[in-house]
Amino acid sequence: MITVYHNPRCGKSREALAYLDQKKVEYQVVKYMEEPLTPNDLLELVDALDMEAEELVRKTEPQYKENFKSLEMTEEEWVLTMIEYPKLMQRPLISNGVKAVIGRPAENIDKVL
Repeated sequence: MITVYHNPRCGKSREALAYLDQKKVEYQVVKYMEEPLTPNDLLELVDALDMEAEELVRKTEPQYKENFKSLEMTEEEWVLTMIEYPKLMQRPLISNGVKAVIGRPAENIDKVL
């Protein structure tokens, strides 16, 4: 089953859902802004993305620039930070349970279908 970690306020996230609908792919939606991920869930997602947690951080967000830009943090600290400030996470994230991608551009989603 495909899982979309979705922020309804994000145009790219809505685009990813439309892309999956167009391809007639079944998926489940996790609204991570409303239903915070657990540290373990986020670590598994980062592992499926094959990247470091810090690479998942949106460095253009004001919260990042104001609070975290100059900090050196561990993997676990970045994970806890993204759970506390979910707006910092890149989006949309699409996972097939083994592999995950950032769904920008939407064609990236094909890598997990």
